[in-house]
Amino acid sequence: MRVQRPVTEAFRRKRGVLSVSDVTGTVTMKLISCSAAGAALLLLLHCCQIASILGQKSDCALTVVEGGGADEEAEVTVDEGDLEVVQPTEDWQTLKAGQAVPAGSHVRLNLQTGQREVRLGEEQLKYWTQEHRETEEIRSTISPDELKRAMKKIEDLSPDTVTSQYRPLEELKRDFAQLDLLVETDVQIMKRLLDQFNSSNSTTEQKLSILLELEYLVHQVDNAQNLCSMGGLQLIVESLNSTDFRFQESSAFVLGSAVSSNPEVQVKAVESGALQMLLTVLATAQPLRVKKKVLFAVASLLRNFPYAQRHFLSHGGLQVLSELFRADGGGVLRTRIVTMLYDMISEKELISQGGLDRVLDASHEERVRQYSKVSLQGELLDKGWCSLVPQLLESTEHDYREKALRALVAMAPMCLDHYRSDRSLLGSLLSLRDQYQEMVQSEMIVGEENSYFAEIVELINALQVKMKL
Repeated sequence: MRVQRPVTEAFRRKRGVLSVSDVTGTVTMKLISCSAAGAALLLLLHCCQIASILGQKSDCALTVVEGGGADEEAEVTVDEGDLEVVQPTEDWQTLKAGQAVPAGSHVRLNLQTGQREVRLGEEQLKYWTQEHRETEEIRSTISPDELKRAMKKIEDLSPDTVTSQYRPLEELKRDFAQLDLLVETDVQIMKRLLDQFNSSNSTTEQKLSILLELEYLVHQVDNAQNLCSMGGLQLIVESLNSTDFRFQESSAFVLGSAVSSNPEVQVKAVESGALQMLLTVLATAQPLRVKKKVLFAVASLLRNFPYAQRHFLSHGGLQVLSELFRADGGGVLRTRIVTMLYDMISEKELISQGGLDRVLDASHEERVRQYSKVSLQGELLDKGWCSLVPQLLESTEHDYREKALRALVAMAPMCLDHYRSDRSLLGSLLSLRDQYQEMVQSEMIVGEENSYFAEIVELINALQVKMKL
């Protein structure tokens, strides 16, 4: 069967080789000559030469259709049979009889050998190159056997072998010293900072910057304890007595961070007179920012430390806080004070009820004994806190109200008679319950459950139940 289709071929004569470029799967033959007749004659001569060189039968015949110009394309007729499709590569390879090439391949006719040659086209070559890279990357991955051998080497490493691969710290320090690089540990940094703080040449701004750096360091338990051994804690306590409120604020911040969850530093702070100094700052006229940091330091010092709580009560701590509570109109300090009192009440209640596992906590009995000496409930009642805490419910902030309700529930055993006689408190609870129940209903409509407002309603209900008992 003879099939005729247009094929785009570009013939060119260069160094004795006739190249054919096939881009669209068809063969287009472009004849370049001085005239159309000369182009046709030249093409016939080449066909005859190709046939004589090949010396074999061809399964296809070329029929030249003459065009009108030198640059016009010629049409060829190709007989197609069942051809074997060859897979080109990036190198030239010889085409055998009966083989076909994929579309986009680059084909040439070598006139010296009389063989047709093929390789990947430009677009195919780019794709193949990328695919080849990916294949090589896949092949370069570690095989299971190689992984087993590597794991075997790791298991054979002894601790001495691993240690020998690392250099000692002192050796590294010597090398860094030669490079004019300074390597300091946290202890060395704190010592340098304290020396600079004590230096008369340091300015106020430099000292404030030093306090800020110390606050960052003492969050680590070891650093806070090392600060005490260096005498830095006493230096911080003395700075609380400065006439510059900026020093008072920064020193209280450092002290609060150092004693947080650090019993050893808590003991040393109380022994150094830090608690008395903090109460003195609270009792004097100071900016709000100073009192906020001082309250943070006091709360951190008293937390889970009954010994400090006893000293706090014996030095009139509740009286100082009550005066501060009455003077605070914004509610920021009130909330911090009420939260601190709630924590102290909850700690003692938890210990007295055996909330801690006595098997795991070997010091439980001693802690119960120490907390029994903290007469917090009686002091709260005597200092009028049963009537002070309900005032925080007047705030419009939900967080302030929630903190007040938690404290009121915790203080109920000692303040129950006062709650029942306080008509203002009863009216506030009824109004707040209606208000927050409406908020809960609104949240339920939009699909929210277990909301923050529902927790506030539960606190109000719990307090009302205790008042009715």
